Amino acid sequence: MRVQQEQQLNPVEDEVLALTAVVRPILKGTLYALKADVVAEVGGYENVKVKMLPRLYRAGDGDCGICFEYAVHEGMNQGDPRILERIQDAAKLCNVPGSMPQSLLFGLEKTGSQQLIDTAGQVLTDESSLLSGTRGRPVKLRKHLTTIAGAFRNRRTRPALPHSIRGLWKADLFVGFADTDRWAATTVKINPNQLEGAAGLRIGIVPTKQGRSDAVRKDDDKNLVICPLHHDEDFMQMFYEGWRLVQAFLDADANVPREVSLPSPAEREVARILAQRREFPVLEVIEALRPFSQPELLKTEDRNADALSLTGSTQQTDMFLAPLSR
Repeated sequence: MRVQQEQQLNPVEDEVLALTAVVRPILKGTLYALKADVVAEVGGYENVKVKMLPRLYRAGDGDCGICFEYAVHEGMNQGDPRILERIQDAAKLCNVPGSMPQSLLFGLEKTGSQQLIDTAGQVLTDESSLLSGTRGRPVKLRKHLTTIAGAFRNRRTRPALPHSIRGLWKADLFVGFADTDRWAATTVKINPNQLEGAAGLRIGIVPTKQGRSDAVRKDDDKNLVICPLHHDEDFMQMFYEGWRLVQAFLDADANVPREVSLPSPAEREVARILAQRREFPVLEVIEALRPFSQPELLKTEDRNADALSLTGSTQQTDMFLAPLSR
Protein backbone atom coordinates (compact mmCIF):
# COMPACT_ATOMS: atom_id res chain seq x y z
CA MET A 1 0.00 0.00 0.00
CA ARG A 2 1.25 3.49 -0.83
CA VAL A 3 1.03 6.63 1.26
CA GLN A 4 2.06 10.22 0.63
CA GLN A 5 4.20 12.19 3.03
CA GLU A 6 4.38 15.97 2.71
CA GLN A 7 7.27 18.20 3.79
CA GLN A 8 7.12 21.98 3.98
CA LEU A 9 9.60 23.58 1.61
CA ASN A 10 8.98 27.29 2.15
CA PRO A 11 7.31 29.51 4.74
CA VAL A 12 3.95 31.09 3.96
CA GLU A 13 5.09 34.45 2.58
CA ASP A 14 3.00 35.80 -0.29
CA GLU A 15 -0.23 37.37 0.97
CA VAL A 16 -2.22 36.74 -2.22
CA LEU A 17 -1.22 33.08 -2.29
CA ALA A 18 -1.92 32.69 1.43
CA LEU A 19 -5.33 34.39 1.10
CA THR A 20 -6.19 32.22 -1.88
CA ALA A 21 -5.34 29.12 0.14
CA VAL A 22 -7.64 30.05 3.02
CA VAL A 23 -10.44 31.33 0.75
CA ARG A 24 -10.78 27.89 -0.86
CA PRO A 25 -12.12 26.07 2.23
CA ILE A 26 -14.17 29.15 3.19
CA LEU A 27 -15.88 29.01 -0.21
CA LYS A 28 -16.49 25.32 0.24
CA GLY A 29 -17.94 25.81 3.71
CA THR A 30 -20.16 28.61 2.39
CA LEU A 31 -21.36 26.42 -0.48
CA TYR A 32 -22.21 23.50 1.78
CA ALA A 33 -23.96 25.81 4.24
CA LEU A 34 -26.66 26.30 1.60
CA LYS A 35 -29.87 24.47 2.35
CA ALA A 36 -30.02 21.18 0.48
CA ASP A 37 -33.57 21.70 -0.85
CA VAL A 38 -32.58 25.07 -2.35
CA VAL A 39 -29.46 23.61 -3.96
CA ALA A 40 -31.53 20.77 -5.41
CA GLU A 41 -33.43 23.36 -7.44
CA VAL A 42 -30.26 24.21 -9.37
CA GLY A 43 -29.14 20.62 -9.85
CA GLY A 44 -26.99 19.96 -6.78
CA TYR A 45 -23.92 21.45 -5.13
CA GLU A 46 -21.70 20.60 -8.09
CA ASN A 47 -23.81 22.82 -10.36
CA VAL A 48 -23.90 25.98 -8.21
CA LYS A 49 -22.03 28.67 -10.13
CA VAL A 50 -20.08 31.39 -8.38
CA LYS A 51 -22.56 34.03 -9.56
CA MET A 52 -25.40 32.05 -7.96
CA LEU A 53 -23.75 31.73 -4.57
CA PRO A 54 -24.74 35.21 -3.25
CA ARG A 55 -28.31 34.68 -4.48
CA LEU A 56 -28.74 31.32 -2.76
CA TYR A 57 -26.76 32.10 0.39
CA ARG A 58 -28.49 33.35 3.54
CA ALA A 59 -26.14 34.33 6.34
CA GLY A 60 -26.48 32.36 9.57
CA ASP A 61 -24.91 32.57 13.02
CA GLY A 62 -22.97 29.34 12.61
CA ASP A 63 -21.51 30.00 9.16
CA CYS A 64 -18.17 31.36 10.36
CA GLY A 65 -17.72 28.34 12.62
CA ILE A 66 -18.50 25.97 9.75
CA CYS A 67 -15.90 27.64 7.55
CA PHE A 68 -13.38 27.63 10.41
CA GLU A 69 -13.80 23.88 10.74
CA TYR A 70 -13.22 23.43 7.00
CA ALA A 71 -10.17 25.71 7.10
CA VAL A 72 -8.57 23.83 10.00
CA HIS A 73 -9.22 20.47 8.32
CA GLU A 74 -7.91 21.65 4.95
CA GLY A 75 -4.93 23.44 6.50
CA MET A 76 -3.88 20.37 8.41
CA ASN A 77 -4.12 18.07 5.40
CA GLN A 78 -2.20 20.60 3.31
CA GLY A 79 0.57 20.76 5.87
CA ASP A 80 0.09 24.37 6.98
CA PRO A 81 2.76 24.70 9.70
CA ARG A 82 0.73 27.32 11.58
CA ILE A 83 -1.83 24.59 12.31
CA LEU A 84 0.20 21.43 12.02
CA GLU A 85 2.86 22.21 14.61
CA ARG A 86 0.33 23.10 17.30
CA ILE A 87 -1.88 20.09 16.62
CA GLN A 88 1.18 17.85 16.78
CA ASP A 89 1.94 19.32 20.21
CA ALA A 90 -1.66 18.61 21.26
CA ALA A 91 -1.42 15.03 19.99
CA LYS A 92 1.74 14.49 22.04
CA LEU A 93 -0.07 15.63 25.20
CA CYS A 94 -2.77 13.06 24.34
CA ASN A 95 -0.07 10.39 23.93
CA VAL A 96 -1.07 9.80 20.29
CA PRO A 97 2.02 8.37 18.57
CA GLY A 98 3.01 8.87 14.95
CA SER A 99 4.84 11.06 12.45
CA MET A 100 2.33 11.56 9.61
CA PRO A 101 -0.49 13.76 11.00
CA GLN A 102 -3.79 13.83 9.14
CA SER A 103 -7.36 15.03 9.60
CA LEU A 104 -10.63 13.24 8.91
CA LEU A 105 -13.72 15.47 8.83
CA PHE A 106 -16.50 13.88 10.84
CA GLY A 107 -18.96 16.45 12.27
CA LEU A 108 -22.36 14.77 12.27
CA GLU A 109 -24.40 17.96 12.06
CA LYS A 110 -23.63 17.93 8.35
CA THR A 111 -26.12 16.83 5.76
CA GLY A 112 -24.87 13.83 3.86
CA SER A 113 -23.52 12.43 7.13
CA GLN A 114 -24.15 8.87 5.93
CA GLN A 115 -21.75 9.48 3.06
CA LEU A 116 -19.26 10.77 5.62
CA ILE A 117 -19.71 7.67 7.76
CA ASP A 118 -19.30 5.40 4.73
CA THR A 119 -16.12 7.24 3.74
CA ALA A 120 -14.70 6.92 7.23
CA GLY A 121 -15.52 3.22 7.15
CA GLN A 122 -13.52 2.85 3.96
CA VAL A 123 -10.54 4.85 5.22
CA LEU A 124 -10.25 3.47 8.73
CA THR A 125 -9.02 -0.07 9.22
CA ASP A 126 -10.12 -2.70 11.71
CA GLU A 127 -7.06 -1.72 13.74
CA SER A 128 -7.76 2.04 13.77
CA SER A 129 -7.64 2.90 17.45
CA LEU A 130 -9.18 5.89 19.21
CA LEU A 131 -7.24 7.10 22.24
CA SER A 132 -9.95 8.38 24.55
CA GLY A 133 -7.79 9.35 27.53
CA THR A 134 -9.21 6.71 29.86
CA ARG A 135 -7.67 3.60 31.36
CA GLY A 136 -7.94 0.40 29.40
CA ARG A 137 -7.40 -0.66 25.82
CA PRO A 138 -8.09 1.90 23.06
CA VAL A 139 -11.44 1.61 21.31
CA LYS A 140 -11.48 0.27 17.77
CA LEU A 141 -13.06 3.22 16.03
CA ARG A 142 -14.40 1.75 12.82
CA LYS A 143 -16.90 -0.64 14.36
CA HIS A 144 -18.56 2.16 16.36
CA LEU A 145 -19.14 4.63 13.49
CA THR A 146 -22.77 3.74 12.88
CA THR A 147 -23.58 3.80 16.60
CA ILE A 148 -21.92 7.22 16.94
CA ALA A 149 -24.06 8.57 14.10
CA GLY A 150 -27.18 7.14 15.74
CA ALA A 151 -26.24 8.76 19.04
CA PHE A 152 -26.15 12.15 17.32
CA ARG A 153 -29.66 11.73 15.94
CA ASN A 154 -31.27 10.10 18.98
CA ARG A 155 -30.08 10.69 22.53
CA ARG A 156 -31.78 7.49 23.68
CA THR A 157 -29.25 5.43 21.73
CA ARG A 158 -26.23 7.03 23.42
CA PRO A 159 -26.01 4.47 26.24
CA ALA A 160 -25.22 1.89 23.54
CA LEU A 161 -21.78 3.49 23.16
CA PRO A 162 -18.97 2.42 25.47
CA HIS A 163 -18.83 4.79 28.44
CA SER A 164 -15.38 6.04 27.47
CA ILE A 165 -16.64 7.42 24.12
CA ARG A 166 -20.24 8.30 24.95
CA GLY A 167 -19.73 11.93 23.87
CA LEU A 168 -18.06 11.13 20.57
CA TRP A 169 -21.08 12.29 18.57
CA LYS A 170 -19.87 15.84 19.35
CA ALA A 171 -16.60 15.34 17.41
CA ASP A 172 -15.86 17.54 14.40
CA LEU A 173 -12.59 15.95 13.31
CA PHE A 174 -10.58 12.86 13.97
CA VAL A 175 -6.96 13.98 14.19
CA GLY A 176 -4.47 11.18 13.91
CA PHE A 177 -1.39 9.68 12.33
CA ALA A 178 -1.59 7.53 9.22
CA ASP A 179 1.60 5.62 9.99
CA THR A 180 0.36 4.36 13.37
CA ASP A 181 -3.41 4.37 12.68
CA ARG A 182 -4.06 6.11 16.00
CA TRP A 183 -6.67 8.87 16.33
CA ALA A 184 -7.99 11.46 18.74
CA ALA A 185 -11.53 12.89 18.58
CA THR A 186 -11.39 16.66 18.18
CA THR A 187 -13.87 19.49 18.63
CA VAL A 188 -13.41 22.77 16.73
CA LYS A 189 -15.01 26.00 17.99
CA ILE A 190 -14.64 29.51 16.57
CA ASN A 191 -15.96 30.82 19.92
CA PRO A 192 -13.76 29.53 22.77
CA ASN A 193 -16.63 30.09 25.22
CA GLN A 194 -18.58 27.32 23.47
CA LEU A 195 -15.87 24.73 23.95
CA GLU A 196 -17.19 21.77 25.95
CA GLY A 197 -15.71 18.46 26.93
CA ALA A 198 -17.41 15.10 26.46
CA ALA A 199 -16.50 11.46 26.97
CA GLY A 200 -14.12 10.47 24.18
CA LEU A 201 -13.17 13.99 23.05
CA ARG A 202 -9.48 14.69 23.53
CA ILE A 203 -8.53 17.89 21.66
CA GLY A 204 -10.26 21.25 21.49
CA ILE A 205 -9.16 23.63 18.71
CA VAL A 206 -10.03 27.30 19.26
CA PRO A 207 -8.65 30.74 18.37
CA THR A 208 -6.40 32.36 20.94
CA LYS A 209 -8.38 34.41 23.44
CA GLN A 210 -7.15 37.73 24.77
CA GLY A 211 -6.00 37.46 28.35
CA ARG A 212 -5.71 33.66 28.21
CA SER A 213 -2.64 31.51 27.73
CA ASP A 214 -1.89 30.65 24.12
CA ALA A 215 0.03 27.51 25.11
CA VAL A 216 -1.16 24.08 24.05
CA ARG A 217 -2.23 22.75 27.43
CA LYS A 218 -4.37 20.30 29.32
CA ASP A 219 -7.67 21.50 30.78
CA ASP A 220 -8.51 19.10 33.58
CA ASP A 221 -11.99 20.55 34.06
CA LYS A 222 -12.98 19.84 30.45
CA ASN A 223 -10.69 16.81 30.13
CA LEU A 224 -9.42 18.28 26.88
CA VAL A 225 -6.08 19.32 25.48
CA ILE A 226 -6.69 22.91 24.40
CA CYS A 227 -5.03 23.85 21.12
CA PRO A 228 -5.29 27.62 20.53
CA LEU A 229 -4.42 28.87 17.05
CA HIS A 230 -2.51 32.16 17.01
CA HIS A 231 -3.93 35.36 15.59
CA ASP A 232 -1.48 38.20 14.91
CA GLU A 233 0.35 37.54 11.62
CA ASP A 234 -0.71 33.92 11.91
CA PHE A 235 -3.48 31.52 10.91
CA MET A 236 -6.43 33.19 12.65
CA GLN A 237 -5.65 36.62 11.18
CA MET A 238 -5.47 35.09 7.70
CA PHE A 239 -8.70 33.13 8.29
CA TYR A 240 -10.65 36.22 9.36
CA GLU A 241 -9.27 38.19 6.41
CA GLY A 242 -10.40 35.41 4.10
CA TRP A 243 -13.80 35.26 5.79
CA ARG A 244 -14.33 39.01 5.38
CA LEU A 245 -13.16 38.82 1.77
CA VAL A 246 -15.73 36.14 0.91
CA GLN A 247 -18.49 38.02 2.72
CA ALA A 248 -17.66 41.25 0.85
CA PHE A 249 -17.49 39.34 -2.44
CA LEU A 250 -20.94 37.85 -1.86
CA ASP A 251 -22.33 41.21 -0.81
CA ALA A 252 -21.06 42.62 -4.13
CA ASP A 253 -23.03 39.96 -6.02
CA ALA A 254 -19.90 37.97 -6.89
CA ASN A 255 -18.10 40.99 -8.29
CA VAL A 256 -15.02 42.84 -7.03
CA PRO A 257 -16.20 44.89 -4.03
CA ARG A 258 -15.57 48.59 -3.65
CA GLU A 259 -12.20 49.62 -2.24
CA VAL A 260 -13.81 50.75 1.01
CA SER A 261 -14.99 47.15 1.56
CA LEU A 262 -11.63 45.59 0.66
CA PRO A 263 -8.92 48.24 1.11
CA SER A 264 -6.05 45.79 0.84
CA PRO A 265 -4.64 45.28 -2.70
CA ALA A 266 -4.07 41.59 -1.92
CA GLU A 267 -7.72 41.15 -0.91
CA ARG A 268 -8.94 42.87 -4.08
CA GLU A 269 -6.64 40.70 -6.19
CA VAL A 270 -8.14 37.51 -4.75
CA ALA A 271 -11.65 38.94 -5.23
CA ARG A 272 -10.72 39.69 -8.85
CA ILE A 273 -9.60 36.09 -9.33
CA LEU A 274 -12.99 34.92 -8.07
CA ALA A 275 -14.99 37.45 -10.11
CA GLN A 276 -13.26 36.36 -13.31
CA ARG A 277 -14.63 32.87 -12.70
CA ARG A 278 -18.19 33.81 -11.71
CA GLU A 279 -19.66 31.79 -14.62
CA PHE A 280 -18.07 28.55 -13.41
CA PRO A 281 -19.30 26.13 -10.72
CA VAL A 282 -17.96 26.89 -7.25
CA LEU A 283 -16.40 23.45 -6.79
CA GLU A 284 -14.55 23.74 -10.10
CA VAL A 285 -13.24 27.17 -9.12
CA ILE A 286 -12.05 25.87 -5.74
CA GLU A 287 -10.08 23.18 -7.52
CA ALA A 288 -8.78 25.58 -10.18
CA LEU A 289 -7.38 27.85 -7.43
CA ARG A 290 -5.25 25.09 -5.96
CA PRO A 291 -2.15 25.93 -8.06
CA PHE A 292 -2.46 29.57 -6.96
CA SER A 293 -2.26 28.60 -3.28
CA GLN A 294 1.54 28.61 -3.00
CA PRO A 295 2.03 25.20 -4.66
CA GLU A 296 5.72 25.23 -3.79
CA LEU A 297 4.84 25.16 -0.09
CA LEU A 298 4.92 21.36 0.14
CA LYS A 299 6.95 18.49 -1.24
CA THR A 300 5.05 15.21 -1.58
CA GLU A 301 6.83 11.86 -1.48
CA ASP A 302 5.24 8.49 -2.26
CA ARG A 303 6.38 5.45 -0.36
CA ASN A 304 5.16 2.04 0.68
CA ALA A 305 3.49 1.65 4.07
CA ASP A 306 1.30 -0.79 5.95
CA ALA A 307 -1.25 1.81 7.08
CA LEU A 308 -3.64 3.68 4.82
CA SER A 309 -2.81 7.38 4.58
CA LEU A 310 -5.29 10.22 4.41
CA THR A 311 -3.35 12.56 2.17
CA GLY A 312 -3.83 16.19 1.31
CA SER A 313 -4.20 15.38 -2.39
CA THR A 314 -7.17 16.62 -4.36
CA GLN A 315 -8.97 13.30 -4.51
CA GLN A 316 -8.45 12.20 -0.95
CA THR A 317 -8.75 15.52 0.89
CA ASP A 318 -12.03 16.43 -0.77
CA MET A 319 -13.34 12.92 -0.17
CA PHE A 320 -13.76 13.75 3.50
CA LEU A 321 -15.93 16.81 2.94
CA ALA A 322 -19.68 16.47 3.15
CA PRO A 323 -22.42 19.09 2.74
CA LEU A 324 -23.38 21.18 5.75
CA SER A 325 -26.73 22.53 6.80
CA ARG A 326 -27.71 25.13 9.38
